[in-house]
Amino acid sequence: QHALNSGVRRYHVAPFLCQRAKVAMSHFEPNEYINYEKLEKNINIVRKRLDRPLTLSEKIVYGHLDDPVKQEIERGKTYLRLRPDRVAMQDATAQMAMLQFISSGLPKVAVPSTIHCDHLIEAQSGGEKDLQRAKDINQEVYNFLSTAGAKYGVGFWKPGSGIIHQIILENYSYPGVMLIGTDSHTPNGGGLGGICIGVGGADAVDVMAGIPWELKCPKVIGVKLTGKLSGWTSPKDVILKVAGILTVKGGTGAIIEYHGPGVDSISCTGMATICNMGAEIGATTSIFPYNERMKKYLGKTGRADIAALADEFKQHLVPDSGCQYDQMIEINLSELKPHINGPFTPDLAHPVSDIGAVAEKEGWPVDIRVGLIGSCTNSSYEDMGRSAAVAKQALAHGLKCKSKFTITPGSEQIRATIERDGYAKILREVGGLVLANACGPCIGQWDRKDIKKGEKNTIVTSYNRNFTGRNDANPETHAFVTSPEIVTALSIAGTLKFNPETDYLTGADGKKFKLEAPDADELPKLEFDPGQDTYQYPPKDGSGQHVDVSPTSQRLQLLEPFDKWDGKDLEDMLILIKVKGKCTTDHISAAGPWLKFRGHLDNISNNLLIGAINIENGKANSVRNALTQEFGPVPDTARYYKKMGVKWAVIGDENYGEGSSREHAALEPRHLGGRVIITKSFARIHETNLKKQGLLPLTFADPADYNKIHPVDKLSIVGLKDFAPGKPLKCIIKHPNGSQETIMLNHTFNESQIEWFQAGSALNRMKELQQKSS
Repeated sequence: QHALNSGVRRYHVAPFLCQRAKVAMSHFEPNEYINYEKLEKNINIVRKRLDRPLTLSEKIVYGHLDDPVKQEIERGKTYLRLRPDRVAMQDATAQMAMLQFISSGLPKVAVPSTIHCDHLIEAQSGGEKDLQRAKDINQEVYNFLSTAGAKYGVGFWKPGSGIIHQIILENYSYPGVMLIGTDSHTPNGGGLGGICIGVGGADAVDVMAGIPWELKCPKVIGVKLTGKLSGWTSPKDVILKVAGILTVKGGTGAIIEYHGPGVDSISCTGMATICNMGAEIGATTSIFPYNERMKKYLGKTGRADIAALADEFKQHLVPDSGCQYDQMIEINLSELKPHINGPFTPDLAHPVSDIGAVAEKEGWPVDIRVGLIGSCTNSSYEDMGRSAAVAKQALAHGLKCKSKFTITPGSEQIRATIERDGYAKILREVGGLVLANACGPCIGQWDRKDIKKGEKNTIVTSYNRNFTGRNDANPETHAFVTSPEIVTALSIAGTLKFNPETDYLTGADGKKFKLEAPDADELPKLEFDPGQDTYQYPPKDGSGQHVDVSPTSQRLQLLEPFDKWDGKDLEDMLILIKVKGKCTTDHISAAGPWLKFRGHLDNISNNLLIGAINIENGKANSVRNALTQEFGPVPDTARYYKKMGVKWAVIGDENYGEGSSREHAALEPRHLGGRVIITKSFARIHETNLKKQGLLPLTFADPADYNKIHPVDKLSIVGLKDFAPGKPLKCIIKHPNGSQETIMLNHTFNESQIEWFQAGSALNRMKELQQKSS
């Protein structure tokens, strides 16, 4: 502990932390140990019960069962009660998670937990200035998170530390860990062989409260990798290819498990990239088996003791021979070509060689206005090195980027190391602007000045999502996702019509030249430079710590319990909106400028569904008020219904709630009087978030019944007194002409989730159980 406090934060501390077989989960929690013995014991119990080989995903998931002896296990059907090892929260979602934890009345978190300040820093003029501006603007929120962390035993990573998922990879993920995080890209930790799952804040509260966490037993999709990565093809191209195969909902309810001989040609951070973007195909999480590349990364990040322990238990950190997958995909890495996906959806896959012609045919702008590298998906030392290798070639021929170009380091450690090793200098010289160690433009935190809203343009990024308006709030921005090195090459050329594998550039001397495929070290030759110390340890006793939430604050608001179910059917509900087409969490609860209200439920509810398209008029944020017959904004209409005591419903299309883990997309409709969301299908995290807040997420038994409901109808959900797992509910549709018809609705509630609905929310139910036990 003395060594840690005196500044030796990451290195040469193993002797302080190891006592025989005891190895700390992280250097920041020297008294919290990895428990591979329990993992092994649970795996052996379950393997004997199931009498079959297990996938790696099953080993780690079942190895964290609360009751491995009695737990019913059926992939894709039963709900598992699990005991995750730790929790991580980013600052935008941590506000609501901590507010809910405060509301629970518990004195301290039961498992190691951390808060990471990465979402509230807006990209404007460059790293240092943007960071200082964010500290000034968000002082109230940062103070709340810092003091709440101190009071309840949560580690606090200050603004400027870096992006949550890079920090987790560097410090907290390890082979066999089960970590849940309040961000949909938490699966990034699968690059180190962990089961890392994105959840809403209410799920995090369950784990922090020390109660079993529920997860529907995932199916397992196997992706067998053969061959070897080389040339311009990168780890990013693996997941871009898989996204094109499975689409944005093809991984729903499943873990993507990569395996095969091709795995060994991918760096640890490359594996993390692949797992990270598995969120774009709806996967519960993604994972790679423990191997030498992970061992090498653990050693370089000061965790050789964890690698040595993982070596001892390696048989439990790889899949069993002969294990069976629910679906199998095979990709030959030697044949895989560089890809670029988009626009407007991350599963629209194109080889880079084809994108120029496709863009011209579709009428997409081929001139690239901005290229952006970094993000939680692609900001490793290797990523920056490969981009710098491309930039260095252009500089040697007197060229700079034709497009604007930005660089987002993933962490303070990455920033400090690429500055030391010269990568940042090269990227600046080619025309790049180095931004703060934060999410920035990837999540809409971008004060973009080079275009006007509504102006049609193209950007290319190494990010993970490219939904309409996500990066810059401009619905006419055509965003494409690809690898950092391809972004760099395209930014130098300034056009989608450039294929670096075959096309030539013209140097300042008028001579043509071709870029060579980039090559860079996966890890620095020297040790990582940790940079500034940005971590705040929670005190041993935080009971005297004061957490201040002003009653007049516009950024923070203590929570009031939601109302309990009154025991009656939901009759004559109005339809707030019938959504047409894609409706992501960005559509339901926009990010960007709205991030500042993530700790104030009433204020952020003013963005409810403002991006969703109303099928009645084809417009966003314009719905008919059924009581006044006037059209107005969605949140205003919802507030009017709430004021009049009228319950309402939302009708959605396929994969409703795709995207982020933000539970505000569930809290807001509940806060404004919504009770039911009926869709053709849900994204996993959003469906769980709705249940947690006491709403009814229901799906059409016959998807064609979506067409039977019109925005002017009234709906009644009947049969709630007999609400039971697996039992469909009836929906009576009342049309304005007096006619009625009945359709059937399915649900995925289990018994405890039904209790959440009846209590008004999962948090209400937790408090009821606490009162009974005390």
